[in-house]
Amino acid sequence: MNSNDKTSNHRRKFLKNTIASVAAASVGIAGLGASNAKPRFKTGGPINPNDKIKITKVETFVLKNSWVFIKISTDAGITGWGEMLKDDAKACAAGALEIGNSYLIGKDPRPVTHHWQAIHRGAFYRGGPIKTAISSGIDQALWDITGKCFGVPAYKLMGGPTRDKVLVYGTKPDYSVGLKAIKVGPKGSRTPFKYTEGKKMVDEVVERFAALRAKHPDLDVGIDFHGAVQPTTASLLIEALEPHRPWFYEEVVQALNVDVMADLAKKTHIPFATGERVFTKWGFREILEKGAAMILQPDVNYAGGITELKIIAGMAEAYYAPIAPHNPNGPCSLAASLQIAACVPNFMVQERGNREHDLLKVPLEPVVDGYRPIPKGPGLGITIDEDKLMDQVGEPKKYGPRFDKDDNSVIDW
Repeated sequence: MNSNDKTSNHRRKFLKNTIASVAAASVGIAGLGASNAKPRFKTGGPINPNDKIKITKVETFVLKNSWVFIKISTDAGITGWGEMLKDDAKACAAGALEIGNSYLIGKDPRPVTHHWQAIHRGAFYRGGPIKTAISSGIDQALWDITGKCFGVPAYKLMGGPTRDKVLVYGTKPDYSVGLKAIKVGPKGSRTPFKYTEGKKMVDEVVERFAALRAKHPDLDVGIDFHGAVQPTTASLLIEALEPHRPWFYEEVVQALNVDVMADLAKKTHIPFATGERVFTKWGFREILEKGAAMILQPDVNYAGGITELKIIAGMAEAYYAPIAPHNPNGPCSLAASLQIAACVPNFMVQERGNREHDLLKVPLEPVVDGYRPIPKGPGLGITIDEDKLMDQVGEPKKYGPRFDKDDNSVIDW
């Protein structure tokens, strides 16, 4: 066999292995590393802090609802779980496996910040939504492992607790758990997505919001524009809604042009909130410096994990800005967000903190009088029910474009 044949054969093997890994991730699960490593310690931890342990396996799971989970195993019999961005589910799952194979296997999982830096700075092109989402899931799983190694919740390793319980809000009133706050969209007969909506649509939105406030006068109610309202219309709506005292205006416009958001924020006394599509400390720096929002909403699955959210919260504190973490996802997302709430001083409220998750072996402590108790278990404070999770593994649902039914132009969602 000549050198060209050897090179060609090597490339075919590489492509075959790469395609196999991505294909496995696309249907829900793929693993790397030693699958039958015999634990040297009591399964589940804690262990002696001086004991040496290493990562032996990385797995990813894509669920039919598009949630993406990562599981990291060690030779100590301790495993960690995390979640990643759902919109690019297959890419996140495959990318996490690649990093697991090329960097994590064989490493001590406990220097979490060191690993975050290595994954971020080890690439020439840094950041981006998918890469940062992958870092986020890995980071959560490593904090989960580290907390279990020491037998304490992650927040205790980061200086907490800063509070005993966490204020939460939902998407509709729920007096059974004493919910004190909710968030809704600015809707009339439809969502006001056109470039400049007329008086009829603006009046419809205001009328519906006013009726909700009148029906539930004891609830704080935020309005989520979801970046789907154009600035020309947003300018009209924030003025018309202001007399009804919304709790906050969220994602009034897309965060791609921070100057536009900052200009609109100056036109109202109602605080702006944003952050679900902003990632890393560098993204939030501009929001804070330009006064584009007074409430930051980083997503622990997207903005860089627990490690990065703690830094973002520290930056925000210098501007007297609270954080209200974004969370439309699964149990690891909620549990990791609660760990952040328990270790930063400027936490405000947790989105969908009232949500219950059937993927847990033991439910979180229930919400009482609008507050969720902080998980006291080691790591993230939860245990994933792997049988239930595997039952939901499959082809993820797609997120496609949306169109104006009047003229078929593309609109935001």
